[in-house]
Amino acid sequence: MTRAAALTFLLIVLAACGGAPGPTSATVAPTPCSPNVEITGFSDVLDGREYGARRTWPVAGLSGLAVDRDGALLALSDRSVLFTLDPRTREPTSATPLVDGTGASLDAEGIAVEGDGTRLVTSESDVAVLRFDRAGRVEGRLDVPPDVADRARRNETLEGVAVLAPGGPVVAAMEGALDGDDPGVRRFVTWPGAGWTYRPDPGLDVSELAATGDGRLLVIERSYTSGVGNTVHLALADPARATDGALPRTLLADLGACPSLGATAQQAQANPLLDNVEGMTVLGRTIDGALRVLLVSDDNQDPEQTTRLYDVLVRLPPG
Repeated sequence: MTRAAALTFLLIVLAACGGAPGPTSATVAPTPCSPNVEITGFSDVLDGREYGARRTWPVAGLSGLAVDRDGALLALSDRSVLFTLDPRTREPTSATPLVDGTGASLDAEGIAVEGDGTRLVTSESDVAVLRFDRAGRVEGRLDVPPDVADRARRNETLEGVAVLAPGGPVVAAMEGALDGDDPGVRRFVTWPGAGWTYRPDPGLDVSELAATGDGRLLVIERSYTSGVGNTVHLALADPARATDGALPRTLLADLGACPSLGATAQQAQANPLLDNVEGMTVLGRTIDGALRVLLVSDDNQDPEQTTRLYDVLVRLPPG
């Protein structure tokens, strides 16, 4: 079997396992972005969509992804709505509005699911992680320590959240630097624990975290430059090797180096496949051990941006 035929066979197997994206305009066979990362397809099935009967919500501003206990996909809108997606078609099947303990909407950014189904949602305005039950009712909150929360900059607070291991610590990332910190350093807050510092590539902020299942964290770093477009890096952090509270980091790929797969963009993008990638979750593993990862871009409810899903294979370096 040729290498091309083997790759085609692998993609067919993944599709049969329910990992295929929804409708896509990809017309070019995928090739790796780096030795560790390959975007195998993309889908614009959610772009411009609305969902609901008596009340309609735009399926937009998606900033977080997670897999529920039953295998359904959860997509979090920063407009305080949690959508459930069919894991095969990626179509929305339900919508749950989220409010905090006072009944106010959230500036929701990241989501993770604990073993009992509890949803952990970061709120950028509250600078906290809120716990919700499956019906969308608030069950509690994880507050950021005052020495971190009091120095957080507006609109640069909590973004990604992950459960590092079953029953293990919850980790949430600050998007930007704290007042008084080295401007190149970001704080990762943990419950329990003292947290860590993390240094993304220069000029990039942290937008999302996902646990790899072996104690490490995938990290999305990104920025936007007008007239140029989005820069999106996928990195790996290893808490087990932290020194003096600093997380070691390995760059896995600059997603701008990935093939465009025939994608188009309405705004200027060096790679038309990219947009404002903010959400990420791990779907599972392939038969050869690669992580099956799903990314989503936040369109900021801007008609010149795109809500796009990306299916990604990530081959982790040895731990």
